[in-house]
Amino acid sequence: MLIKGLHHVSALTAHADQNYRFYTDVMGLRLIKKTVNQDDVSVYHLFYGDEKGNPGTELTFFEIPMAGRTREGVNSISATSLRVPNDAALKYWVQRFDEYEVPHGEIVERGGRATLAFTDFEGMRLILVSDEHNSGVAGGKPWDQSPVPVEYGIVGLGPIHLTVRDASLTAPVLTDLLGFRAKGSYPAFTPGQPEVLVFESGEGGSGSEVHLEERNDLEQERPGRGSVHHVAFRVDNEEELRQWVDRVHQFQFPSSGFVDRFYFRSLYFREANGILFELATDGPGFDTDEDFATLGESLALPPFLEGRRAEIEANLKPLDTMLR
Repeated sequence: MLIKGLHHVSALTAHADQNYRFYTDVMGLRLIKKTVNQDDVSVYHLFYGDEKGNPGTELTFFEIPMAGRTREGVNSISATSLRVPNDAALKYWVQRFDEYEVPHGEIVERGGRATLAFTDFEGMRLILVSDEHNSGVAGGKPWDQSPVPVEYGIVGLGPIHLTVRDASLTAPVLTDLLGFRAKGSYPAFTPGQPEVLVFESGEGGSGSEVHLEERNDLEQERPGRGSVHHVAFRVDNEEELRQWVDRVHQFQFPSSGFVDRFYFRSLYFREANGILFELATDGPGFDTDEDFATLGESLALPPFLEGRRAEIEANLKPLDTMLR
């Protein structure tokens, strides 16, 4: 049993249509699956990624139309990184963010890599990270029909940043339960705070890392639009996932047990500081029910919801599925 790296990150949006336009038009990601939240079919669940939504490239959003603003704090997934091919790509993105009036910081080093922090239109905290000197888990392949040139395109998820009240509770979950390796640390950006701890899994590299920051000066985060709901880690197949179900139970963490999400199989549990982790299989994949050429263009429903298609479509506001 091995955690292969990052699988996907799921966040919240109050405006699915604006979310679609930002992540396709501005960020250049492909909408690989337009479906519904399987736990609330009245709202969208949108999946973005590389050309086919390979594991480790997926950024997903649950639509919650009445979501309030996020009050940032501890025990949260406080930043999501997106990998770009090299340092030159970061310079391209500075210009692109200026053109589209996307709030961003300067290019700075974090954990030995050049990075560029920015926020989306709802304040989601994001970081572009350069793969210039990276090795380990391979990135994906940007869609060749993206408005962003392929040589600058996003190739997958980078380090996931967790901010917690007590790092000594989360670190053993990563190492003892999930098998991550302690890789080192780097100085916190907030003066007077402990160094940020770095953990990696599988083949290592930015596509496998979790960065753990302890903060004693913040309140508990109150999630809202732009906050991250959970992070998912890759497991190879269903057989391994079922072994992970048993392992999580042995560590006495309450969990969802085995869940069939159709495009992958899942297990959910909350680590010791209350952050929601998911383990997800690499397959079957997003081209299970759609052709590669037309991914994301129509509303996709798993078989167990297909009989309710008319009802579901009647309650959804249509999205423009053509890139401008």
